[in-house]
Amino acid sequence: MKPPSPSVPALDAHNLHREFGRQRTVAVEGVSLRVQPGQIVCLLGPNGAGKTTTVRMCSTLLTPTSGTVTVAGIDALASPQAARRHIGLVLGGDRGFYLRASARDNLRFFAHVAGVAARDVARRVEHALESVNLADRAHSRVQEYSRGMRQRLHIARALLAEPRLLLLDEPSNGLDPEIALELRSLVTSLAAQGVGILLTTHYLAEAEALADHLIVITRGRIRISGTAPDISRHAHLDRVITLAVNRPAADIASAVEASGADLSQWPGRIDVDSLHSMTHLRAFASTPAAAAHFEAAMRNLWGHDLHDIVSRPPTLEESYLELLATDPGHVPAQPSNGAAS
Repeated sequence: MKPPSPSVPALDAHNLHREFGRQRTVAVEGVSLRVQPGQIVCLLGPNGAGKTTTVRMCSTLLTPTSGTVTVAGIDALASPQAARRHIGLVLGGDRGFYLRASARDNLRFFAHVAGVAARDVARRVEHALESVNLADRAHSRVQEYSRGMRQRLHIARALLAEPRLLLLDEPSNGLDPEIALELRSLVTSLAAQGVGILLTTHYLAEAEALADHLIVITRGRIRISGTAPDISRHAHLDRVITLAVNRPAADIASAVEASGADLSQWPGRIDVDSLHSMTHLRAFASTPAAAAHFEAAMRNLWGHDLHDIVSRPPTLEESYLELLATDPGHVPAQPSNGAAS
């Protein structure tokens, strides 16, 4: 694969706007993003936030109402066919292949469809299969593949064009944890080869492990763009204190009230979870001073009944959920029947 010029972004999208229907419903408004060669950029946001619409506009599958998209230096709106030669798109799912044909034959067919020169087809097919660790199963029919193998085959198909930009829309959705781990390793390897990658995911641990840059979209607009610590600061979340108290939750509430420590006045959120006679607390602090104050208060209050107290930076998932909780248009997900609240 030819390494792209480091001075030319794999993707440069500016002020993307997309409306649908006669009512001109706005799905994406003013979204701008850039993906450099070898960089992994992740779009985060709740369902309906505009992530997939953004990816489809960047892939040339959907024309923006307004805005610009440049792929490897090519104006993708003025010259979509030329831009597509540098794009690999993975929407995933179980469809998209001829199930009775082998993986190798499928890729040969799609290489021809993608306009790969006949002299390069065999080399590119074998390279794509090796890149996704399917070379030893290239002769097998796709109908014999597991879901994880089919997802890797989708990526192999996207690699046939030797793309400078790889677009992944929830690539690990529905995969077993070990298969998802293999997929993340593959994505990291492709970025190391100089491919710019834009992905969407609902798995926050995956985004935290993969992404060089994170973009949170809510209601079609970018809420925050930056690193995981940037999102924490934007969510006003500095530390998370976890602890366990060797008492039932009802006893804790009574003891707190008797002590005069009014935890309802604590500026952050406190999650309480009970298991048998042990109660686990997780408190969210906006400043180091607040975290230290809370930790000291808990030690004074519980003494020897306090166990496993830890003050740590927030995870991306904690920061993201705290950020969404302050979004005026966000409706928290409700637990299903039988789920713990």
